[in-house]
Amino acid sequence: MAEKIRCAHILVEKQSTALEVLEKLKNGESFAKMAEQYSLDGTRKRGGDLGFFGRGVMVREFEEAAFRLNKGETSGLVKTQFGYHIIKRIE
Repeated sequence: MAEKIRCAHILVEKQSTALEVLEKLKNGESFAKMAEQYSLDGTRKRGGDLGFFGRGVMVREFEEAAFRLNKGETSGLVKTQFGYHIIKRIE
């Protein structure tokens, strides 16, 4: 069976916004609250939760970053055609 992971993300348009959010996370802000406040996509209502996914589902840059994370770890900025993501691996 293919490996599946569960992640949450925050998607923003501008790098400056992404850096601001990353700084707030480093200072202890809740990932879910930051997702609700800043994220541009529909996952914001779930605190950025994307649920479980395997390889080949997400865009390449996102997938590579997500699968490199350990459980509980948060990525730096990940740029895709959709904007800037900050990814947190949940499970």
